[in-house]
Amino acid sequence: MAETDVFKVSILHKESIHCGFHLIPYIARTVLNTLPSSTYVLITDTNVANFHLNEFEQDFEREIGTLQGSEPRFLSLVINPGETSKSREGKANIEDFLLLNRCTRDTVILALGGGVIGDLVGFVAATFMRGVRFVQIPTTLLAMVDSSVGGKTAIDTPHGKNLIGAFWQPEYIFIDAAFLETLPSREFSNGMAEVVKTAAIWNEDEFMSLESRSAEIFAAIQTPSANFAGRSKATRSTAQELLLSVIVGSISVKAHIVTIDERETGLRNLVNFGHTIGHAIEAILTPTILHGECVSVGMILEGEISRQMGILSQVGVGRLTRCLKAYNLPVTLTDPRIASLPAAKQLTVDRLLDIMRIDKKNSGPEKKIVILSRIGATYEQKATIVKDAIIAKTLSEAARVIPGVPSHHPVTMATPGSKSISNRALVLAALARGTCRLKNLLHSDDTQVMMAALNELKGASFSWEDGGETLVVKGGEGSLSVPRKGKELYLGNAGTAARFLTTVCTLVQSSPNDDADVTIITGNARMKQRPIGPLVTALQANGSKIEYQESQGCLPLAIAPQGLKGSNIQLAASVSSQYVSSILLCAPYAAEPVTLELTGGQVISQPYIDMTIAMMKTFGVEVHRRTDPATGKKLDIYNIPKAVYVNPEVYNIESDASSATYPLAIAAITGTSCTIDNIGTASLQGDARFAKEVLEKMGCSVTQTETSTTVQGPPIGQLKAIEEVDMEVMTDAFLTATVLSAVAQGKTRILGIANQRVKECNRIRAMIDELEKFGVETVELDDGLEVIGKPIKELKQDISVHCYDDHRVAMAFSVLSTVIGGTIEEKRCVEKTWPNWWDDLENKIGIKVEGVDLASISSEASASGTQNHDADASVVLIGMRGSGKTFVGEHAASALGWTCVDADTHFEIKHKVNVREYVHQHGWAAFRDAEAIILKELLEEKTQKHVISLGGGIVETSAARDLLKQYAAAKGPVVHISRPIDEVVKYLGVETSRPAYGEPITEVYRRRAPWYSECCNYEFINHVGEVRDDGKLAVAQKGTRDEIARFFKHVTGQKPNLSANLASGRRSYFLCLTYPDISQALPHIDELSEGVDALELRVDLLRSPKDYESIGHIIPSASYVADQIAILRRASSLPIIFTVRTKAQGGAFPDDAEVEVIQLLQLAIRLGVEYVDIEIALLEKQIRDLSSRKGSSQLIASWHDWSGNMKWNGPLVKEKYDTAVGFGDIVKIVGKANSIQDNFDLYNFVTSVQSKPRAKPIIAINMGTAGQMSRTLNFTFTPTSHPLLPNKAAPGQLSFKQIQHSLHLIGLLPTQRFYLFGNPIAHSMSPTLHNTAFEVLGLPHHYELLETTEIDETVKMAIVAPDFGGASVTIPFKLDVIPLLDKLTPAAEVIGAVNTIIPQVTNGEEKGRILVGDNTDWLGIRACIIERKTDPIHAALVIGAGGTARAAIYALQALDAEKIYLCNRTISKAEKLAAAFPDARIQVLNEITQWPNGSVPPSVIISTVPASATTTNSEQSNAMLLSNNLYDYRDGPAVVVDMAYKPAETPLLKLAKTAGDNWATVPGLEVLLEQGYVQFEEWTGRKCPRNTVAKKVREGYSS
Repeated sequence: MAETDVFKVSILHKESIHCGFHLIPYIARTVLNTLPSSTYVLITDTNVANFHLNEFEQDFEREIGTLQGSEPRFLSLVINPGETSKSREGKANIEDFLLLNRCTRDTVILALGGGVIGDLVGFVAATFMRGVRFVQIPTTLLAMVDSSVGGKTAIDTPHGKNLIGAFWQPEYIFIDAAFLETLPSREFSNGMAEVVKTAAIWNEDEFMSLESRSAEIFAAIQTPSANFAGRSKATRSTAQELLLSVIVGSISVKAHIVTIDERETGLRNLVNFGHTIGHAIEAILTPTILHGECVSVGMILEGEISRQMGILSQVGVGRLTRCLKAYNLPVTLTDPRIASLPAAKQLTVDRLLDIMRIDKKNSGPEKKIVILSRIGATYEQKATIVKDAIIAKTLSEAARVIPGVPSHHPVTMATPGSKSISNRALVLAALARGTCRLKNLLHSDDTQVMMAALNELKGASFSWEDGGETLVVKGGEGSLSVPRKGKELYLGNAGTAARFLTTVCTLVQSSPNDDADVTIITGNARMKQRPIGPLVTALQANGSKIEYQESQGCLPLAIAPQGLKGSNIQLAASVSSQYVSSILLCAPYAAEPVTLELTGGQVISQPYIDMTIAMMKTFGVEVHRRTDPATGKKLDIYNIPKAVYVNPEVYNIESDASSATYPLAIAAITGTSCTIDNIGTASLQGDARFAKEVLEKMGCSVTQTETSTTVQGPPIGQLKAIEEVDMEVMTDAFLTATVLSAVAQGKTRILGIANQRVKECNRIRAMIDELEKFGVETVELDDGLEVIGKPIKELKQDISVHCYDDHRVAMAFSVLSTVIGGTIEEKRCVEKTWPNWWDDLENKIGIKVEGVDLASISSEASASGTQNHDADASVVLIGMRGSGKTFVGEHAASALGWTCVDADTHFEIKHKVNVREYVHQHGWAAFRDAEAIILKELLEEKTQKHVISLGGGIVETSAARDLLKQYAAAKGPVVHISRPIDEVVKYLGVETSRPAYGEPITEVYRRRAPWYSECCNYEFINHVGEVRDDGKLAVAQKGTRDEIARFFKHVTGQKPNLSANLASGRRSYFLCLTYPDISQALPHIDELSEGVDALELRVDLLRSPKDYESIGHIIPSASYVADQIAILRRASSLPIIFTVRTKAQGGAFPDDAEVEVIQLLQLAIRLGVEYVDIEIALLEKQIRDLSSRKGSSQLIASWHDWSGNMKWNGPLVKEKYDTAVGFGDIVKIVGKANSIQDNFDLYNFVTSVQSKPRAKPIIAINMGTAGQMSRTLNFTFTPTSHPLLPNKAAPGQLSFKQIQHSLHLIGLLPTQRFYLFGNPIAHSMSPTLHNTAFEVLGLPHHYELLETTEIDETVKMAIVAPDFGGASVTIPFKLDVIPLLDKLTPAAEVIGAVNTIIPQVTNGEEKGRILVGDNTDWLGIRACIIERKTDPIHAALVIGAGGTARAAIYALQALDAEKIYLCNRTISKAEKLAAAFPDARIQVLNEITQWPNGSVPPSVIISTVPASATTTNSEQSNAMLLSNNLYDYRDGPAVVVDMAYKPAETPLLKLAKTAGDNWATVPGLEVLLEQGYVQFEEWTGRKCPRNTVAKKVREGYSS
């Protein structure tokens, strides 16, 4: 065997770290000879075992055979890979293995694997037998340089990573770099994050090596070593030496730090650079995103915190960013690898800070972060305490600028290097001969992608000097190579880089070593929209082979390596000057000298072309621009010689003149002074003229030298408008001029900026749209815009500005925000040109900036289970005249107990003239102005507990629309009352109280409809006319008032219509409606709804009649869906679950119709649907938007996996669950069962997540027949089917009844016994009522009679029996039973009698059960009255003074009866009863029909005496005589209730039938049914199947 050469590193004064290649025999020999033991246990995971376990077992057995004496045992244990094994359970499994194999304290444990194995096995070693020896054998780069070194061991908990562990030093750490040959490249990059980190905190020279040698380092692991090459130094390659030096260098730093500070009391904190934030990110994204990838992002964010604190320069952040990118590591949370993950939606500031609170480095609540001072050094020799506000500001995706005067006035500063010059200089230096030192290079996204691309093309080499302040470029003299196969040049949204590199890539020449045929350049979504067609057309015409990969005229491009031909090139230059500069820069390297002719009219941005030519001259190539010999006028024709650029030794890059406009504009708008160094009259940049040609004309004092510019602004509010300014030579500065014009006095016209429509966004449109939010009027022109300035105090405050991912938009509006305040939504877009803008704004200018977490704002706007406004906030109704606003408003106000206000009535009171006459006198315009004033008054005066009904034309003026939108956004509901337009037309044809429109009603509606939608946050569908011609009208009319009450109680938050069983923790169910047209379900809706808590509307299955015959994908229209909801609403009061399931999710909706899905989900929330099912696969921003609008509705965050590959004990399910928890009020995860074990795994998963505090309800089921057990066991909103449905919504669905049978069979729904206590009760219909209901719902319970002469031991034993489910109580025991009860409901206490006993469980344990007494008689009475009478009760009559009379009075009190007459044969009893209800406004009558003079006769009559106690026969002396005067009320609906249910028609009811059509009669049997329904629900938590039960009871009663 060849000699093994190892490099030993000392740690804690012991050379225990051994580094080399192919070390397995060496490891076996060293361990066995120096760590004697009876047992050696090697623990690894399945991934590593496949590569290395056999070799370890063979070498250890071989070496054991050479030992003298008794042979030790060598055991191996292979566990599952991944972070999920690093848990309490994982640790226990290993310990059980050791104990099972009789391992003792002399055992030596070997940890073979990555960081998870090392951490987990190390912790086992630290605690097993109170500590045994162990050896680290890391197999990943990350573990080699980080987790294996230092003795930290730990496991994870649900609260965070590595929170339980110990310091336990290994005996050896064997670093076998040959293991890295089998390591995936992503895992290698993962480890390089720690290598870069170590160099960043400790050794700048090492960092510079990492910066410049990334390609060589990657190559070192991509070259397999044959025949154990590298085991000895003699066989070690240069690449192996480089790799080992990188590893040893990083390990040595950490070993040195650990030796000084083993227990992490100070210095050792430094190795946690990037980990404070990185670990928080990892806690959310694990296991999908690796540790090193999270730490990479963490390093950049912590570097930005240091920059924000004024400690680290942007150069340091830029270098760190470039270095990490060079190793394919993410550096931002917006990296596509992260942003595309569903779990990324949980990366909110609050969530990250919350996770960071549980960090071992912290001191109490104070967070500690390692702060860099420069590359290679830290601010302190330990982690630094950093306030939450600073961390939050960096983490936030948005920035809020606090208005104020710059505290650093007068400001003197320099701006970053020019983006335009930086990009040109990079191309020139890379193409040139020799070495150039670029100073003041812009460190930004744009220059980073340019450098990365040139590096991939092997066009130059880059290194850094002066701590990163100077970039050293060694030019490649135009030699360029095709990037390796599969490697695209990704340019983000860097337009300059994209245009320059398009021509650069044509210079590439093919080579025999190429493994790719073309160079691909691409970018982000916006870059793929930006034009590049004219440049490509010119190059194609010149012979270059360039193909569009997607859209014509845009990136991505595939460019063949065949060189640039040259000679004559014609280019259309009216869109972008960058096309011209691109060809100019590359022209010297064409095969022939180039003559470039610009065509297409006016050339855009000539100063930038002049800049390019001037810089080319500095690099040794002079361009000749032709002139007209006759006139001397310069022509747009350029001659470029064939040449090679020569690099100047040093090139100083000017500061960016476009960027300089922002601090100068801040001085202008705040009335302060600012001086910008390195920008003056000698500048190459056109934007340097901004101060003199714009700011000076606006009233500023401007002083400019060759190298500096100073601006003194006028007093705040005194900027002057410029009548007209042509900004063609400084187009990028127009945005700055625009925001200043917004507060200038007068109108400013800006021209010459047409090309700004094709920049990072359409900048002209963007400025117009965003200024409109502030209330600034603009006019778009062909090549510019007009801005009508407004006084600062008239601008709208605290506006949120959308930046369209455009740095110039963001910085321009930050200028405006210094005087008006505003939130810049995408703050990071400034990284394109001024990455530290927000830091400089605060630290150098003195304007305070705060971080804003848009995700938190969204969730706070509508917190889970709440609404985003006060529940008492007044409701505003809008809609067409004739839509039913008055009708709906009055019923809504009645249901809420609020006041209804009609704006027209208010108008007429104020103006003392009706609306029609006002319009006749003053005209429509004057009326609209007056109407808007009325609206403002109503919104200010009637802020709470009012329903305000507005005129149909209120939306005609922008002023009124703004008021409505503001109210809807921040104050309360604005509800659009919608009615089919044909019904409106029919109604308005006869209505005369309002003035005529003067145009067709349909045209008015067409104009107003978008405004109604724009102004409302809710919509109520008010179908007044027929629903159909087949008898469905009655259903619709009957449900209208109930739906009005439900809708308005829900949207206000007064009483959200949510499932009571869901809230109480009982099992809950919903029925999946699979009808294409819901009207088909109406005849059976009561039967279909039996047992369930909600109805699911499967929108993807809906088909309007006109679509029945259509083939293929059908997307139902929003209007059809809204009608379907309205129909269902009027047929059932159950909550609706709104679901749009795509084909990939097991539904019928097209997979590619995401826009339509979002529109329908928005419709559901607008219609006040209670539960909205959203798939977490939707874009985060879309889900946030839905969440911010949801009000009292709840979101079900869903994930469906139909593949059968999802494992409930795997990491994917946990990731999806965590994501869903972040978005939904309810979580829904659906898989597919392949075996019964999948159901057990599901059950264990649900048990685990539900055991956590404040766990959200979860729907977890498996599809298919094999998954039916999961449907039985599921607790929350189990989807059910029904035999009457046309088909099941999903395979394996069960009916509610089937699930109850299943629950009973497996012991989860034991039989309960229910009773009726009383005497005599033999003929009671209660057993029929309840046993019918039990049978219909499939419940295994039984209701029986228990007739006794007194409350005896039989009754007492029944109510304490374990199977007691509840009881009804009738005469004579309604009072006698009370002493046996633990508690009475408020109703029972007031009424003084109990008719229902309900067992209630306390503290979740059966032994804590109590018995509660209730009285449901009053609820039965109330229900019977409400069903038949909806208007106010001015007077009511109660006959009798017994216990039932008390229930009647209680019911009437609940109905707000204004007066209650009480009549009883024994007046004293009546008076005593009246005294018991002092607040009920009772008046005792001496005679039954003697109403007080002038009093209203009763509209409700309730008799509580036996039928035999009343008579219509004047000769019967022992009964109360009834007369027709009882029914004098004729002014509306009236109700008479007789509580006696034998005989069916009592004298009171018989008399009512002769009284008049307005009187409805209610026999006692109906009250019995109603109170029985309530009893059933109180006992079981299920609504009683009313129709079936009522039919059975009535049949029994009649027989």
